Amino acid sequence: MTGTAETSTTIPRWHVAGDWFDTCKCDIPCPCSFAQPPTYGDCDGVLAWHIREGGYGDVQLDGLNVLMLGSFVGNVWAEHSDAYGAVFIDERADDAQREALQMIFGGQAGSWPAEMVSMFGPEMRGMDFAPIEIKVDQDLASWSASIPGRVEARAEALTGPTTPDGARVQTTNLPGCETGPGQLATWGRATADRADAFGFQWSREGQSSKHITFDWAGPE
Repeated sequence: MTGTAETSTTIPRWHVAGDWFDTCKCDIPCPCSFAQPPTYGDCDGVLAWHIREGGYGDVQLDGLNVLMLGSFVGNVWAEHSDAYGAVFIDERADDAQREALQMIFGGQAGSWPAEMVSMFGPEMRGMDFAPIEIKVDQDLASWSASIPGRVEARAEALTGPTTPDGARVQTTNLPGCETGPGQLATWGRATADRADAFGFQWSREGQSSKHITFDWAGPE
């Protein structure tokens, strides 16, 4: 994903906050969030961002979505391993919003996404504008993302015999928090995890999922 080349002096003040979640190949809980190697030595999955509120200068970004398919080998927090990705941008975005989303999520606008790109530097297999539907229950009982015919990711909040009814299994200060420091993670189990796009292809259920808030501001 690439955006217009700009310097920090020309990038406007921006802020986005909302919901991120994934569904992946790892067993529950995904060790990558604890800065450990993935369960099976490699991992692939769906990563979805829903912007509850945001703006890039005067460009409003409320309600827009971004989705990524990703694959990597080894501990991404400790080594530069083979990493591949493909990104989908919300087709509802107008030209100015599309440019803003590409600048932010491509890392050119600074903040946490820039650190992620610097650390992982995935080879991009493609980028497309698509109808991305993301739903997150207010009580975090479930979350889902879909692109018709290409991606489906659904998960339910993790529970068990000693978890109180309606309580969520949550973690603070994750050693490998995918959305950056200071965010709250809620653990889940994937009920659907399917992809068929840009050479990524899998179909499974029952593996790890987690919902994590994000709150980024830049261009610092």
